[in-house]
Amino acid sequence: MTLDQETCTPCRGGVPSLSLEEAKPYLAEVPDWVLSSDATRIRRRFDFGDFADALAFVNSVGGLAEAEGHHPDLSFGWGYAEVVLFTHKIHGLHPNDFIMAAKIDRIS
Repeated sequence: MTLDQETCTPCRGGVPSLSLEEAKPYLAEVPDWVLSSDATRIRRRFDFGDFADALAFVNSVGGLAEAEGHHPDLSFGWGYAEVVLFTHKIHGLHPNDFIMAAKIDRIS
């Protein structure tokens, strides 16, 4: 099963975040995403032709986030959107972050 076919599982905290070595195989499945230097976040910038397309994308990501119960940090403006994923409750990466990244890639 590919990541975009999985469903995010509730993370209630109290579990360790993924280490750099644990994150690498997941990152290989979402190669357009960039891992932060401290291995606690992944991010990707998406480019669009105008503000309306960027806004539509952000709204689609918001709907996905609500459906999955896993919410990224989003910023956008004319012709771009940036998505940052990490699991707030554990202050680092969880498999859910990579599942969301794969599903967001499918939207773009």
